[in-house]
Amino acid sequence: MAKPNYNYEKRAREIEKQKKKEEKRLKKLANKENKIEEEISESSENKNSNTEN
Repeated sequence: MAKPNYNYEKRAREIEKQKKKEEKRLKKLANKENKIEEEISESSENKNSNTEN
């Protein structure tokens, strides 16, 4: 019977964890960028509405 390769399994788990961590980081970064863009557009809308009055 073949001996299990635990090192390979461990490395595969580590790679999967790294992928998930990177995806989470990119998702947070995208959310942060969207939030900043929304704030900029809101501030420009507020400026436009103030000048119209």
